[in-house]
Amino acid sequence: MHFPETFLNLSDERFVVHYQVLAANASEARTRTQGICLEQTVELPEALLGQDDLREKIIGRVEKLDEIAPGQYQAAISYAIETTAFEFTQFLNVIFGNTAMQTGIRVLRLDMPDSLLKEFPGPRFGQAGLRWLVGVDSRPLLCTALKPMGLSAEDLATLAQQIALGGVDIIKEDHGLTDQPFARFSDRVARCAEAIRRANSQTEYHCLYVPNITAPADQFFERAYEAKRRGAGGVMIAPGLVGWDAIRLLATDDACALPIFSHPAWLGTFVIDSDHGLSHQVVFGQLPRLAGADATIFVNYGGRFPFSQQDCRSIVFGATSALGSYPPIFPVPAGGMTLDRLRDMYHVYGSQVIFLIAGGLYAYGPDLAANARQFRRQVEALK
Repeated sequence: MHFPETFLNLSDERFVVHYQVLAANASEARTRTQGICLEQTVELPEALLGQDDLREKIIGRVEKLDEIAPGQYQAAISYAIETTAFEFTQFLNVIFGNTAMQTGIRVLRLDMPDSLLKEFPGPRFGQAGLRWLVGVDSRPLLCTALKPMGLSAEDLATLAQQIALGGVDIIKEDHGLTDQPFARFSDRVARCAEAIRRANSQTEYHCLYVPNITAPADQFFERAYEAKRRGAGGVMIAPGLVGWDAIRLLATDDACALPIFSHPAWLGTFVIDSDHGLSHQVVFGQLPRLAGADATIFVNYGGRFPFSQQDCRSIVFGATSALGSYPPIFPVPAGGMTLDRLRDMYHVYGSQVIFLIAGGLYAYGPDLAANARQFRRQVEALK
């Protein structure tokens, strides 16, 4: 088979994906790395290609390959920005695509030029915008979750009002609350938004209500718009369930224009194997930010999930380090957190963070509003 001789007028702008590659020796590492270059672009043996722009410009290019430990290599591979078609879905496909089905290869981080970053929306609000909405200048923000699944919409609204009266900044829904018959989305959002509005009128705080709009594709935007109409202060989306491009699409939608919280459901499958998949920094730091989320929820170290402190720090780096003109977004550590861990977490995360305590807040005592007030007092005292 001979393909037509191909010459392309491309920009010569490239983005770089850093991979970890397991290999027995340097020769195998080079073979595996070159395999990634082909698999993620032309998906053909290199011998079938001529000496033209398919070979010179389309195939991924190995920029660096280093052994970092016995049997472990790091490869930097660049790709022409045009291979993404400037679509977020194809961008993800170029990063990992078919290579995701091979063992011993892991995406570590992404380096992107402004020419590609400008094609994606980035966060609409970011940290500064969220701080402005809740009226908090510098301290960590406080967040909790409405739960458990099975309560009625009325009962969830009662919990929401108590928490808001206690001074929590953000009340999000648990990711398991969708449109179950015992707490229909429309009824629940209306009741909870109104309950928090009433609480805010009493306290003069600016608590945001963030319902979960993760939904079937044909209902996703309908729920986003309804949440806006009912008075929600933000929305939560699980990209592992609805796709990363759902966040991108909503982030660009001026008719919604609400802060977006990315939830980690299903995403753990990408990061748990340290020799495969994608790094915590990419999945919970860089990708939510690139898609347009304003806050990224992830599981904290030392809880019931196997994330290390190093994993969590890498997420913070991905969410906040310099990335073109994108603002930093809020890291939101969660999962098994309690009030007595706040000081330790403050020393790790600093003040540019949202502390999400849910079960630990409910368990602290019988008076939920008092528990919320204690949460606020402890955070305000952190130095």
